[in-house]
Amino acid sequence: MGTVHFSELPCSDSEHKIGVARLDNASSLNALTVNMLQLLKDKLEQWQDDDNIVCVLLEGEGQKAFCAGGDVRTMHDVMRDKSESETVEYCRHFFAVEYECDYLIHTYYKPIIAWGEGIVMGGGMGLYMGSSHKVVTPSSRLAMPEIGIGLYPDVGGTWFMNRLDQGIGLFLGITGVIVNASDAIATHLADHMVLPEHKPTLLEQLQIAEWESVEDAYEVVTELLEGFAEEVESGAKPEPQLLPLFDRIQQACEGDSVIQVVDNILAIEAQSQWLDSAKHNLKTGSPITAHICYRQIRDYHDISLADCFRLELSLSVKCALLGEFQEGVRAKLVDKDGNARWKFATVADVDETLIDELFTSFWSEDKHPLSQLGHY
Repeated sequence: MGTVHFSELPCSDSEHKIGVARLDNASSLNALTVNMLQLLKDKLEQWQDDDNIVCVLLEGEGQKAFCAGGDVRTMHDVMRDKSESETVEYCRHFFAVEYECDYLIHTYYKPIIAWGEGIVMGGGMGLYMGSSHKVVTPSSRLAMPEIGIGLYPDVGGTWFMNRLDQGIGLFLGITGVIVNASDAIATHLADHMVLPEHKPTLLEQLQIAEWESVEDAYEVVTELLEGFAEEVESGAKPEPQLLPLFDRIQQACEGDSVIQVVDNILAIEAQSQWLDSAKHNLKTGSPITAHICYRQIRDYHDISLADCFRLELSLSVKCALLGEFQEGVRAKLVDKDGNARWKFATVADVDETLIDELFTSFWSEDKHPLSQLGHY
């Protein structure tokens, strides 16, 4: 299930090409299977070494979603039906391939335009946030909603949430709330807002650019996207939802403990359906996830990108064994009863020693499956 389609668009100088990768798992909103991730990683590595490829456009099939996340349904079935060792092996392989792909995008030598039309969530955010040019259209909806399935903001969330304005990353992770295109631009989750109909023209202009004389390919792509962004009339942009609450969100996330941060967020007063949704997600989500998210921000701000992915691979495998992740996916996506039976009733009930254990590496440094990643 699911594949990635690749094409190489010829440029007018007959030498250079634009690489286009289209995620195609439309029935699941382009959710990433391990096969899709391997295909994408292999092709991106090939294109990075091909001097004729000047930049890459990464898109999703259809207009509903760029990518709604990873294939957690299959992971749920493995966690439910397989032995502990089989679960470890499956999840280790899936997450390792995913994080290697994400790391490659973050450290790519050429511009990658992520066309974030529609839903960009979870695993889709891993691809999106590593891209050099993050595009939204007015319909885009971005989120790291893992608190609803008992996982945590992975796919490099430890890295990119820590690089948002203070408090914003913690709030988005701990509430899993959806961010619209205007707020995505304002909070630096996205770089450019353009209209969906601009994509063919963008590709045409990339094809006719004089690449043989270009010194900075990133600058060429930026200027093109900025030109399209100027054509988006204010009336086409969604009304900001986060921005009016920005200061209050930052203040709420300054608490000295996850318990205090949760209490502060729930105490924010505003007439806002968006805020109500964030509070609902927090109240009904996994208390363990809230603790993990708080630690990601509190303790791991200064580690390298590679170390973020090494940390997350261990965390993800341990979450697969814990049962919280399995139960969250069951309630949200399999049985769809919306009644997850979390291990702890509230954030205050969570045993901190359990969180300590989750953050202890599953592997020694030399045996880590991602030990080959660089030190960036």
